[in-house]
Amino acid sequence: MAASWRLRCDLPLLRYLLGFGSRQSLGLAKGAAAWPVGRGASWRWFHGTQLLQGEAVSAGDSLCEIETDKAVVTLDASDDGILAKIVVEEGAKNIQLGSLIGLMVEEGEDWKHVEIPKDVGAPPPVPKPAVPPQPSAQPQTPSPARKEHTVGTPQVRISPAARNILEKHSLDASQGTATGPRGVFTKEDALKLVELKQMGKITESRPAPTPPSTLAASVPPQATAGPSYPRPMIPPVSIPGQPNAAGTFTEIPASNIRRVIAKRLTESKSTVPHAYATADCDLGAVLKVRKDLVKDDIKVSVNDFIIRAAAVTLKQMPGVNVSWDGEGPKQLPSVDISVAVATDKGLITPIIKDAASKGIQEIADSVKVLSKKARDGKLLPEEYQGGSFSISNLGMFGIDEFAAVINPPQACILAVGRFRPVLKLSEDEEGNPQLQQHQLITVTMSSDSRVVDDELATRFLESFKANLENPMRLA
Repeated sequence: MAASWRLRCDLPLLRYLLGFGSRQSLGLAKGAAAWPVGRGASWRWFHGTQLLQGEAVSAGDSLCEIETDKAVVTLDASDDGILAKIVVEEGAKNIQLGSLIGLMVEEGEDWKHVEIPKDVGAPPPVPKPAVPPQPSAQPQTPSPARKEHTVGTPQVRISPAARNILEKHSLDASQGTATGPRGVFTKEDALKLVELKQMGKITESRPAPTPPSTLAASVPPQATAGPSYPRPMIPPVSIPGQPNAAGTFTEIPASNIRRVIAKRLTESKSTVPHAYATADCDLGAVLKVRKDLVKDDIKVSVNDFIIRAAAVTLKQMPGVNVSWDGEGPKQLPSVDISVAVATDKGLITPIIKDAASKGIQEIADSVKVLSKKARDGKLLPEEYQGGSFSISNLGMFGIDEFAAVINPPQACILAVGRFRPVLKLSEDEEGNPQLQQHQLITVTMSSDSRVVDDELATRFLESFKANLENPMRLA
Protein backbone atom coordinates (compact mmCIF):
# COMPACT_ATOMS: atom_id res chain seq x y z
CA MET A 1 0.00 0.00 0.00
CA ALA A 2 1.41 3.41 -0.90
CA ALA A 3 2.34 5.98 1.70
CA SER A 4 2.25 9.67 0.84
CA TRP A 5 4.20 12.61 2.21
CA ARG A 6 2.09 15.68 2.65
CA LEU A 7 2.48 19.14 4.17
CA ARG A 8 -0.26 19.07 6.76
CA CYS A 9 -1.58 21.54 9.30
CA ASP A 10 -3.03 19.22 11.97
CA LEU A 11 0.11 17.60 13.51
CA PRO A 12 2.25 19.34 16.14
CA LEU A 13 5.80 18.25 15.25
CA LEU A 14 7.63 17.65 12.02
CA ARG A 15 9.60 14.64 13.19
CA TYR A 16 6.41 12.66 13.82
CA LEU A 17 4.86 13.38 10.47
CA LEU A 18 6.05 10.48 8.27
CA GLY A 19 3.98 7.32 8.60
CA PHE A 20 3.14 4.15 6.72
CA GLY A 21 -0.04 2.11 6.38
CA SER A 22 -3.18 2.38 4.32
CA ARG A 23 -2.37 5.95 3.31
CA GLN A 24 -0.26 8.11 5.54
CA SER A 25 1.30 11.50 5.08
CA LEU A 26 3.97 13.99 5.98
CA GLY A 27 3.18 17.56 6.94
CA LEU A 28 4.04 20.76 8.74
CA ALA A 29 2.36 21.83 11.96
CA LYS A 30 0.67 25.14 11.40
CA GLY A 31 1.73 26.43 14.83
CA ALA A 32 5.13 24.76 14.96
CA ALA A 33 7.21 27.94 15.10
CA ALA A 34 8.04 30.50 17.77
CA TRP A 35 6.89 33.19 15.36
CA PRO A 36 3.96 32.73 12.94
CA VAL A 37 4.44 30.20 10.15
CA GLY A 38 4.31 31.73 6.67
CA ARG A 39 2.38 30.67 3.64
CA GLY A 40 4.58 27.74 2.74
CA ALA A 41 7.82 25.87 3.15
CA SER A 42 10.70 24.60 1.04
CA TRP A 43 12.58 21.32 1.10
CA ARG A 44 15.86 19.78 -0.07
CA TRP A 45 17.57 16.40 0.05
CA PHE A 46 19.44 15.55 3.21
CA HIS A 47 23.07 16.78 2.98
CA GLY A 48 22.72 17.06 -0.80
CA THR A 49 22.37 13.27 -1.33
CA GLN A 50 19.40 12.89 -3.65
CA LEU A 51 17.27 9.78 -3.35
CA LEU A 52 16.10 8.22 -6.60
CA GLN A 53 12.72 6.80 -7.43
CA GLY A 54 12.78 3.05 -6.87
CA GLU A 55 15.49 3.27 -4.20
CA ALA A 56 15.00 1.27 -1.01
CA VAL A 57 14.61 3.22 2.25
CA SER A 58 15.15 1.77 5.70
CA ALA A 59 13.56 2.88 8.94
CA GLY A 60 15.50 5.77 10.43
CA ASP A 61 16.98 6.93 7.13
CA SER A 62 17.01 10.70 6.60
CA LEU A 63 14.78 11.41 3.62
CA CYS A 64 15.01 15.18 3.20
CA GLU A 65 15.23 18.50 5.03
CA ILE A 66 12.22 20.82 5.26
CA GLU A 67 12.86 24.51 5.82
CA THR A 68 10.08 26.25 7.72
CA ASP A 69 9.89 29.86 8.84
CA LYS A 70 12.21 29.33 11.81
CA ALA A 71 14.20 26.11 11.36
CA VAL A 72 15.41 23.39 9.03
CA VAL A 73 14.02 20.03 10.19
CA THR A 74 15.23 16.62 9.00
CA LEU A 75 12.51 14.16 7.99
CA ASP A 76 13.27 10.53 8.89
CA ALA A 77 11.57 7.37 7.61
CA SER A 78 9.66 5.44 10.26
CA ASP A 79 9.50 2.15 8.34
CA ASP A 80 11.13 0.26 5.47
CA GLY A 81 9.87 0.87 1.95
CA ILE A 82 10.67 2.00 -1.57
CA LEU A 83 10.61 5.59 -2.83
CA ALA A 84 8.02 5.31 -5.60
CA LYS A 85 7.24 8.88 -6.64
CA ILE A 86 8.73 12.34 -6.07
CA VAL A 87 5.93 14.84 -6.61
CA VAL A 88 7.71 18.07 -5.59
CA GLU A 89 11.22 18.62 -6.93
CA GLU A 90 14.19 19.49 -4.72
CA GLY A 91 14.55 23.18 -3.90
CA ALA A 92 10.88 23.98 -4.46
CA LYS A 93 9.74 26.99 -2.44
CA ASN A 94 6.45 28.20 -0.97
CA ILE A 95 4.98 24.70 -0.74
CA GLN A 96 1.46 25.15 0.59
CA LEU A 97 0.26 23.30 3.67
CA GLY A 98 -1.52 20.12 2.64
CA SER A 99 0.50 19.63 -0.55
CA LEU A 100 1.70 16.15 -1.51
CA ILE A 101 5.50 15.92 -1.92
CA GLY A 102 6.17 12.18 -2.35
CA LEU A 103 4.91 8.59 -2.26
CA MET A 104 6.37 5.38 -0.81
CA VAL A 105 5.32 1.74 -1.19
CA GLU A 106 6.09 -1.36 0.80
CA GLU A 107 8.87 -3.68 -0.32
CA GLY A 108 7.86 -6.10 -3.06
CA GLU A 109 5.13 -3.85 -4.50
CA ASP A 110 5.25 -2.46 -8.04
CA TRP A 111 6.56 1.04 -7.43
CA LYS A 112 6.67 1.97 -11.13
CA HIS A 113 2.91 2.03 -11.55
CA VAL A 114 1.94 3.72 -8.29
CA GLU A 115 -0.82 6.28 -8.70
CA ILE A 116 -1.12 9.59 -6.93
CA PRO A 117 -4.16 9.57 -4.63
CA LYS A 118 -7.04 11.56 -6.03
CA ASP A 119 -8.05 13.01 -2.66
CA VAL A 120 -4.89 15.10 -2.24
CA GLY A 121 -3.72 18.31 -3.70
CA ALA A 122 -4.85 21.89 -3.59
CA PRO A 123 -8.52 22.56 -4.38
CA PRO A 124 -9.18 23.99 -7.85
CA PRO A 125 -9.59 27.75 -8.02
CA VAL A 126 -13.12 29.02 -7.77
CA PRO A 127 -14.18 30.41 -11.14
CA LYS A 128 -15.31 33.99 -11.16
CA PRO A 129 -18.96 34.49 -12.12
CA ALA A 130 -19.42 35.79 -15.59
CA VAL A 131 -20.67 39.36 -15.70
CA PRO A 132 -22.95 40.14 -18.67
CA PRO A 133 -21.86 43.17 -20.66
CA GLN A 134 -23.75 46.32 -19.79
CA PRO A 135 -25.16 48.34 -22.67
CA SER A 136 -23.48 51.66 -23.06
CA ALA A 137 -25.61 54.74 -23.37
CA GLN A 138 -22.90 56.72 -25.15
CA PRO A 139 -20.50 55.56 -27.84
CA GLN A 140 -17.11 54.68 -26.46
CA THR A 141 -14.21 56.80 -27.62
CA PRO A 142 -10.76 55.30 -27.77
CA SER A 143 -8.52 56.55 -25.00
CA PRO A 144 -5.27 58.17 -26.12
CA ALA A 145 -2.37 55.75 -26.12
CA ARG A 146 0.20 56.22 -23.38
CA LYS A 147 3.34 57.83 -24.66
CA GLU A 148 6.11 55.26 -24.36
CA HIS A 149 9.59 56.26 -23.35
CA THR A 150 11.96 56.38 -26.32
CA VAL A 151 14.65 53.70 -26.24
CA GLY A 152 18.03 55.20 -25.51
CA THR A 153 16.72 58.38 -23.87
CA PRO A 154 18.04 58.62 -20.30
CA GLN A 155 15.49 58.92 -17.53
CA VAL A 156 16.29 61.58 -14.94
CA ARG A 157 14.96 61.26 -11.41
CA ILE A 158 14.11 64.68 -9.99
CA SER A 159 13.32 65.60 -6.41
CA PRO A 160 9.96 67.38 -5.80
CA ALA A 161 11.66 70.68 -4.81
CA ALA A 162 13.86 70.62 -7.92
CA ARG A 163 10.83 69.85 -10.11
CA ASN A 164 8.97 72.93 -8.83
CA ILE A 165 11.99 75.18 -9.47
CA LEU A 166 12.46 73.84 -13.02
CA GLU A 167 8.79 74.33 -13.89
CA LYS A 168 8.75 77.85 -12.41
CA HIS A 169 11.78 79.02 -14.43
CA SER A 170 10.99 77.01 -17.60
CA LEU A 171 14.12 74.90 -17.37
CA ASP A 172 14.92 71.29 -18.12
CA ALA A 173 16.95 68.89 -15.99
CA SER A 174 18.92 67.77 -19.05
CA GLN A 175 20.57 71.20 -19.11
CA GLY A 176 22.35 70.50 -15.82
CA THR A 177 24.13 67.73 -13.97
CA ALA A 178 22.51 65.54 -11.30
CA THR A 179 24.70 65.35 -8.19
CA GLY A 180 22.32 63.63 -5.77
CA PRO A 181 22.60 60.05 -4.53
CA ARG A 182 21.99 57.45 -7.24
CA GLY A 183 21.65 60.12 -9.90
CA VAL A 184 18.84 62.19 -8.38
CA PHE A 185 18.51 65.77 -9.65
CA THR A 186 18.38 67.78 -6.40
CA LYS A 187 17.17 71.23 -5.40
CA GLU A 188 20.77 72.51 -5.40
CA ASP A 189 21.22 71.33 -8.99
CA ALA A 190 18.07 73.23 -10.01
CA LEU A 191 19.25 76.43 -8.26
CA LYS A 192 22.53 76.24 -10.20
CA LEU A 193 20.55 76.15 -13.44
CA VAL A 194 18.60 79.23 -12.33
CA GLU A 195 21.87 81.09 -11.67
CA LEU A 196 23.20 80.12 -15.11
CA LYS A 197 19.97 81.33 -16.70
CA GLN A 198 20.20 84.68 -14.89
CA MET A 199 23.78 85.04 -16.12
CA GLY A 200 22.59 84.41 -19.68
CA LYS A 201 24.55 81.21 -20.16
CA ILE A 202 21.48 79.05 -20.86
CA THR A 203 18.04 79.76 -22.30
CA GLU A 204 14.57 78.54 -21.58
CA SER A 205 13.88 74.99 -22.70
CA ARG A 206 10.09 75.23 -22.76
CA PRO A 207 8.75 74.85 -26.33
CA ALA A 208 6.82 77.62 -28.05
CA PRO A 209 3.10 77.65 -27.21
CA THR A 210 0.82 75.82 -29.64
CA PRO A 211 -2.41 77.46 -30.90
CA PRO A 212 -5.36 76.44 -28.70
CA SER A 213 -7.29 74.80 -31.53
CA THR A 214 -4.37 72.58 -32.55
CA LEU A 215 -3.49 71.76 -28.94
CA ALA A 216 -7.04 70.72 -28.09
CA ALA A 217 -7.23 68.47 -31.11
CA SER A 218 -3.94 66.64 -30.65
CA VAL A 219 -3.06 66.62 -26.93
CA PRO A 220 -5.26 65.55 -24.00
CA PRO A 221 -6.07 68.36 -21.51
CA GLN A 222 -4.05 66.84 -18.67
CA ALA A 223 -0.89 67.03 -20.81
CA THR A 224 -0.93 70.86 -20.93
CA ALA A 225 -0.13 71.37 -17.26
CA GLY A 226 3.60 71.78 -17.88
CA PRO A 227 6.75 69.84 -18.69
CA SER A 228 6.82 66.27 -17.38
CA TYR A 229 9.88 64.23 -16.50
CA PRO A 230 9.68 60.44 -16.62
CA ARG A 231 10.33 58.71 -13.32
CA PRO A 232 11.56 55.11 -13.32
CA MET A 233 9.55 52.91 -10.97
CA ILE A 234 12.65 51.10 -9.68
CA PRO A 235 16.39 51.62 -10.18
CA PRO A 236 18.11 49.37 -12.72
CA VAL A 237 19.25 45.92 -11.62
CA SER A 238 22.86 44.89 -12.08
CA ILE A 239 23.71 41.95 -14.36
CA PRO A 240 25.72 39.09 -12.78
CA GLY A 241 29.20 38.77 -14.25
CA GLN A 242 29.38 42.39 -15.38
CA PRO A 243 30.76 45.44 -13.53
CA ASN A 244 28.15 47.32 -11.57
CA ALA A 245 27.08 50.59 -13.13
CA ALA A 246 26.12 53.69 -11.19
CA GLY A 247 22.67 53.39 -9.66
CA THR A 248 22.46 49.60 -9.91
CA PHE A 249 22.00 47.05 -7.18
CA THR A 250 22.13 43.29 -6.70
CA GLU A 251 19.01 41.59 -5.35
CA ILE A 252 19.68 39.12 -2.51
CA PRO A 253 17.05 36.38 -2.07
CA ALA A 254 15.64 36.23 1.46
CA SER A 255 15.04 32.92 3.23
CA ASN A 256 11.81 32.10 5.05
CA ILE A 257 13.58 32.64 8.37
CA ARG A 258 14.96 36.04 7.36
CA ARG A 259 11.55 37.25 6.14
CA VAL A 260 9.84 36.23 9.40
CA ILE A 261 12.58 37.87 11.51
CA ALA A 262 12.21 41.10 9.54
CA LYS A 263 8.43 41.04 9.98
CA ARG A 264 8.62 40.35 13.70
CA LEU A 265 11.21 43.05 14.37
CA THR A 266 9.15 45.61 12.47
CA GLU A 267 6.00 44.68 14.38
CA SER A 268 7.84 44.84 17.70
CA LYS A 269 9.33 48.31 17.20
CA SER A 270 6.08 49.60 15.67
CA THR A 271 3.56 48.29 18.20
CA VAL A 272 5.46 47.77 21.49
CA PRO A 273 6.38 50.88 23.55
CA HIS A 274 10.03 50.20 24.41
CA ALA A 275 11.55 51.66 27.57
CA TYR A 276 15.23 51.26 28.49
CA ALA A 277 17.14 51.05 31.76
CA THR A 278 20.90 50.51 32.14
CA ALA A 279 23.10 49.40 35.04
CA ASP A 280 26.75 48.43 35.62
CA CYS A 281 27.50 45.18 37.47
CA ASP A 282 30.77 44.14 39.14
CA LEU A 283 31.83 40.63 38.05
CA GLY A 284 34.71 40.28 40.51
CA ALA A 285 32.98 37.69 42.71
CA VAL A 286 31.60 35.77 39.71
CA LEU A 287 35.02 35.51 38.08
CA LYS A 288 36.50 34.24 41.34
CA VAL A 289 33.82 31.55 41.72
CA ARG A 290 34.22 30.58 38.07
CA LYS A 291 37.97 30.20 38.56
CA ASP A 292 37.38 27.90 41.54
CA LEU A 293 34.92 25.79 39.52
CA VAL A 294 37.46 25.37 36.72
CA LYS A 295 39.86 23.81 39.24
CA ASP A 296 37.18 21.18 39.90
CA ASP A 297 36.83 20.62 36.11
CA ILE A 298 33.44 22.38 36.03
CA LYS A 299 33.34 24.59 32.95
CA VAL A 300 30.79 27.37 33.05
CA SER A 301 30.73 30.77 31.36
CA VAL A 302 29.93 34.23 32.66
CA ASN A 303 26.76 34.15 30.55
CA ASP A 304 25.59 31.08 32.52
CA PHE A 305 25.82 33.13 35.73
CA ILE A 306 23.88 35.94 34.04
CA ILE A 307 21.12 33.53 33.01
CA ARG A 308 20.97 32.12 36.53
CA ALA A 309 20.87 35.62 38.09
CA ALA A 310 18.05 36.67 35.76
CA ALA A 311 16.08 33.51 36.56
CA VAL A 312 16.48 34.00 40.34
CA THR A 313 15.46 37.66 40.04
CA LEU A 314 12.39 36.78 37.98
CA LYS A 315 11.35 34.27 40.61
CA GLN A 316 11.73 36.96 43.29
CA MET A 317 9.81 39.49 41.16
CA PRO A 318 7.06 37.62 39.28
CA GLY A 319 5.61 40.94 38.13
CA VAL A 320 8.33 41.07 35.46
CA ASN A 321 7.76 37.47 34.35
CA VAL A 322 4.69 38.45 32.33
CA SER A 323 3.59 38.82 28.72
CA TRP A 324 1.09 40.95 26.81
CA ASP A 325 -1.74 38.95 25.20
CA GLY A 326 -3.22 41.85 23.23
CA GLU A 327 -5.67 43.00 25.88
CA GLY A 328 -3.67 42.97 29.09
CA PRO A 329 -0.78 41.44 31.05
CA LYS A 330 -0.64 37.69 31.59
CA GLN A 331 1.22 36.12 34.52
CA LEU A 332 3.44 33.23 33.37
CA PRO A 333 3.66 30.12 35.59
CA SER A 334 7.37 29.31 35.05
CA VAL A 335 10.61 31.15 34.37
CA ASP A 336 11.70 30.20 30.83
CA ILE A 337 14.76 32.12 29.65
CA SER A 338 15.22 32.62 25.90
CA VAL A 339 18.91 32.92 24.98
CA ALA A 340 19.70 34.69 21.69
CA VAL A 341 21.99 32.65 19.39
CA ALA A 342 23.40 34.09 16.15
CA THR A 343 23.23 31.71 13.18
CA ASP A 344 24.00 32.01 9.47
CA LYS A 345 20.29 32.46 8.74
CA GLY A 346 19.53 34.95 11.50
CA LEU A 347 18.93 35.23 15.22
CA ILE A 348 17.04 32.46 17.02
CA THR A 349 16.25 32.13 20.72
CA PRO A 350 16.30 28.60 22.20
CA ILE A 351 14.71 28.37 25.62
CA ILE A 352 16.14 27.23 28.98
CA LYS A 353 12.99 25.74 30.47
CA ASP A 354 12.30 26.41 34.17
CA ALA A 355 15.69 28.09 34.56
CA ALA A 356 14.95 29.14 38.15
CA SER A 357 15.12 25.49 39.28
CA LYS A 358 18.38 24.70 37.46
CA GLY A 359 21.91 25.09 38.77
CA ILE A 360 24.80 26.83 37.04
CA GLN A 361 26.25 23.64 35.56
CA GLU A 362 22.86 22.40 34.35
CA ILE A 363 22.22 25.75 32.68
CA ALA A 364 25.67 25.61 31.05
CA ASP A 365 25.01 22.12 29.64
CA SER A 366 21.61 23.17 28.28
CA VAL A 367 23.02 26.28 26.61
CA LYS A 368 25.77 24.28 24.86
CA VAL A 369 23.34 21.68 23.49
CA LEU A 370 20.71 24.18 22.36
CA SER A 371 23.27 26.57 20.81
CA LYS A 372 24.73 23.77 18.69
CA LYS A 373 21.30 22.64 17.53
CA ALA A 374 20.40 26.24 16.69
CA ARG A 375 23.50 26.73 14.52
CA ASP A 376 22.87 23.41 12.79
CA GLY A 377 19.21 24.32 12.19
CA LYS A 378 18.01 21.27 14.16
CA LEU A 379 15.96 22.93 16.89
CA LEU A 380 12.53 21.44 17.46
CA PRO A 381 9.60 23.87 17.66
CA GLU A 382 9.10 23.31 21.39
CA GLU A 383 12.75 24.24 21.97
CA TYR A 384 12.35 27.82 20.74
CA GLN A 385 8.61 28.48 20.99
CA GLY A 386 7.44 30.52 23.98
CA GLY A 387 9.72 31.82 26.70
CA SER A 388 9.05 34.49 29.31
CA PHE A 389 12.28 36.57 29.29
CA SER A 390 15.10 36.98 26.76
CA ILE A 391 18.86 37.55 27.15
CA SER A 392 21.10 38.74 24.31
CA ASN A 393 24.83 38.80 25.04
CA LEU A 394 27.21 40.48 22.58
CA GLY A 395 30.14 40.66 24.99
CA MET A 396 32.10 38.03 23.03
CA PHE A 397 32.01 40.39 20.04
CA GLY A 398 33.60 43.27 21.98
CA ILE A 399 30.39 45.33 22.35
CA ASP A 400 30.38 47.51 25.48
CA GLU A 401 26.62 48.09 25.60
CA PHE A 402 23.57 48.04 23.35
CA ALA A 403 19.77 47.96 23.44
CA ALA A 404 17.89 44.91 22.14
CA VAL A 405 14.43 44.64 20.55
CA ILE A 406 11.71 42.93 22.58
CA ASN A 407 10.46 39.56 21.31
CA PRO A 408 6.64 39.71 21.67
CA PRO A 409 4.63 38.55 23.49
CA GLN A 410 7.47 38.68 26.04
CA ALA A 411 7.71 41.89 28.04
CA CYS A 412 11.49 42.23 28.53
CA ILE A 413 14.87 41.47 27.01
CA LEU A 414 18.24 41.98 28.70
CA ALA A 415 21.16 43.16 26.53
CA VAL A 416 24.60 42.30 27.95
CA GLY A 417 27.91 43.85 26.90
CA ARG A 418 31.49 42.71 27.47
CA PHE A 419 33.15 42.89 30.88
CA ARG A 420 35.94 45.45 31.02
CA PRO A 421 38.54 46.49 33.64
CA VAL A 422 37.81 49.78 35.40
CA LEU A 423 39.83 51.49 38.16
CA LYS A 424 37.68 52.57 41.09
CA LEU A 425 38.56 54.28 44.37
CA SER A 426 37.75 52.13 47.39
CA GLU A 427 38.89 51.63 50.99
CA ASP A 428 41.06 48.86 52.34
CA GLU A 429 40.53 47.04 55.64
CA GLU A 430 42.06 49.92 57.57
CA GLY A 431 39.89 52.52 55.87
CA ASN A 432 42.62 53.95 53.67
CA PRO A 433 41.61 54.98 50.13
CA GLN A 434 43.17 53.01 47.30
CA LEU A 435 42.65 52.37 43.62
CA GLN A 436 41.43 48.90 42.75
CA GLN A 437 40.64 47.29 39.42
CA HIS A 438 37.09 46.05 38.94
CA GLN A 439 35.60 43.99 36.11
CA LEU A 440 32.34 45.67 35.09
CA ILE A 441 29.65 44.80 32.56
CA THR A 442 26.86 47.05 31.34
CA VAL A 443 23.38 45.55 31.04
CA THR A 444 20.44 47.31 29.39
CA MET A 445 16.89 46.05 29.85
CA SER A 446 14.30 46.83 27.19
CA SER A 447 10.84 46.55 28.71
CA ASP A 448 7.28 46.81 27.45
CA SER A 449 5.91 49.89 29.22
CA ARG A 450 2.38 48.51 29.05
CA VAL A 451 3.20 45.81 31.62
CA VAL A 452 6.63 46.72 33.10
CA ASP A 453 6.84 50.41 33.97
CA ASP A 454 10.03 52.35 34.74
CA GLU A 455 9.78 51.86 38.51
CA LEU A 456 9.38 48.08 38.21
CA ALA A 457 12.21 47.85 35.66
CA THR A 458 14.49 49.84 37.98
CA ARG A 459 13.79 47.57 40.95
CA PHE A 460 14.40 44.51 38.77
CA LEU A 461 17.82 45.78 37.69
CA GLU A 462 18.71 46.57 41.31
CA SER A 463 17.86 43.02 42.39
CA PHE A 464 19.61 41.51 39.36
CA LYS A 465 22.76 43.50 40.13
CA ALA A 466 22.73 42.39 43.77
CA ASN A 467 22.25 38.73 42.82
CA LEU A 468 24.96 38.75 40.16
CA GLU A 469 27.51 40.51 42.37
CA ASN A 470 26.87 38.04 45.20
CA PRO A 471 27.02 34.50 43.68
CA MET A 472 26.02 32.95 47.03
CA ARG A 473 22.51 34.26 46.36
CA LEU A 474 22.40 32.12 43.23
CA ALA A 475 22.90 28.86 45.13
